[in-house]
Amino acid sequence: MSATQFDAIVVGSGISGGWAAKELTEKGLKVLVLERGKDIKHGQDYRGEHAPSWKIPFHGMPDREQNERDYFVQSSSYAFSEATRQYWNNDRLNPYVRSEEKPFDWFRSDVVGGRSLLWGRQVYRWSEQDFNANATDGHGIPWPVSYEEIAPWYSYVEKFIGVSGQAENLPQLPDSEFLPPMDYYEIEKTAKARINKKMPHIPMTIGRVAILTEEHNGRAPCHYCGPCQRGCSTGSYFSSQSSTLPAAQATGNLTLMPDQVVERLDHDASGTRITAVRTINTQTGERSIFSAKLFFLCASTLGSTQIMLNSTSEQHPNGLSNRSGALGKYLMDHLQMIHLGIMVDDVNSYYEGNRPNGLYIPRFRNLTGQDEDADFVRGFGIQAIPMRGDWQTTFNSKGFGADYKASLKKPNPMWIWALSAFSECLPQAQNQAYLHASKVDRFGIPQLATEFEWGANERALANDTGKQAAELFRAAGAVYYITNDESNMETGGGAIHEMGTARMGDDPTQSVLNKYNQAHEIDNLFVTDGSFMTSASCVNPSLTYMAFTARACDYAVKQLQAGHYG
Repeated sequence: MSATQFDAIVVGSGISGGWAAKELTEKGLKVLVLERGKDIKHGQDYRGEHAPSWKIPFHGMPDREQNERDYFVQSSSYAFSEATRQYWNNDRLNPYVRSEEKPFDWFRSDVVGGRSLLWGRQVYRWSEQDFNANATDGHGIPWPVSYEEIAPWYSYVEKFIGVSGQAENLPQLPDSEFLPPMDYYEIEKTAKARINKKMPHIPMTIGRVAILTEEHNGRAPCHYCGPCQRGCSTGSYFSSQSSTLPAAQATGNLTLMPDQVVERLDHDASGTRITAVRTINTQTGERSIFSAKLFFLCASTLGSTQIMLNSTSEQHPNGLSNRSGALGKYLMDHLQMIHLGIMVDDVNSYYEGNRPNGLYIPRFRNLTGQDEDADFVRGFGIQAIPMRGDWQTTFNSKGFGADYKASLKKPNPMWIWALSAFSECLPQAQNQAYLHASKVDRFGIPQLATEFEWGANERALANDTGKQAAELFRAAGAVYYITNDESNMETGGGAIHEMGTARMGDDPTQSVLNKYNQAHEIDNLFVTDGSFMTSASCVNPSLTYMAFTARACDYAVKQLQAGHYG
């Protein structure tokens, strides 16, 4: 068993871990990043990036037998395929206990860079209304941070990652530091104009994405090659691999160790300071101990919670910094509801490439108090994605010979407009993650167990998304549409926006972390992945994780320099 000393240790190399590595190394600290996934190199190891179907196993068709055996959770993600399998967790080798009655799908990566290689890249700021929601309607504990406090950190992060978008001056969706926006398709211009005329209270803008539309920080603009989840060797979309980890490496202060499962954290005799991380090498089984002055958990919401729950001691019998009993509780995700409409306008207006973006309809329900026709609190935003059929949607049509083959190359006259609504999930104590009493994984670590179910508010929101989608389709001129309701709600975890199991708050009897993502009971432990979230808003959360991580690093280093961590 080896032991090594660093200034700071970061667990996880995804969106939050990459930012922690960058910030801490740039501030002069010697930093160790521990990643349980395997090592891959940016650009070199994106095997499916531009591969045609004949170079992918089974021509890209799923290996159903392997998926059912090894990827029974992961394979249900839209981003999972034979071209991306290498990035994903093997569910058989790395299991968790998924309740059959209250299931939660835990999507996990298995590579350096984590899910920053696989995410949807939609980035939206929270509004002041989002940060005030818990205090306003009484669901959950109040946030200890305001929009005014976090706004400068949003700007700081956006200027580095590069955010393409259009300023709209909407209070419910604050503007970012924008690169030029992507252009609309003609069908979107038509739909937007009609909706603006018939439903003027509905705002609509081009999606805000961490994808470059011009050269930025040495990264090339997007050339619309798609699909992005296969990897991006030009670094046109933000990932740890293309951006934060290279920045950390450039300082000379980074040590990156893949294939390292963190078993637990050790603390001193007082129980108020972490002293070391215990790891197991996934390839050799070698156990190691790494020491530092600062510790950042960025292993994903459920990953960090598992580590904290497993780090029990006499001083922390229920897990680290868990005097409140909140650790593992209040698991949240966004409820995603998909509605489909058929458009036949602008059939002669085509486009080139694969624009990795759609339109965004910001929240428009319950903005100024409770809407009279709303039987729910909070609201939802809608990501509107246009899809045009190609030969794959018409290959069963009748025909023969050259003329038939030529007809298959022509654009399909039908557009499918998918409205994907993301509804806010309220924090509920019964939605939780905990360590199973008897089941362990192949390393002897207790397996994480989850229990999750949508509440009455989420069901009401699901129904309202369908009603509003129907109105939007009619206003846009759809010739046919299909909407969903609470009878077709997806399993929790499906939005891959899990958060909330080590929430922050001012009151240590109700929360795990303080306003700086610092554990209430352990002064040198910070948790900056989705665990810290006290509510969910309805927008994609990754930008908020990044902003809070940068802020926490700034605070932690200043405390270290002041001599607070020994």
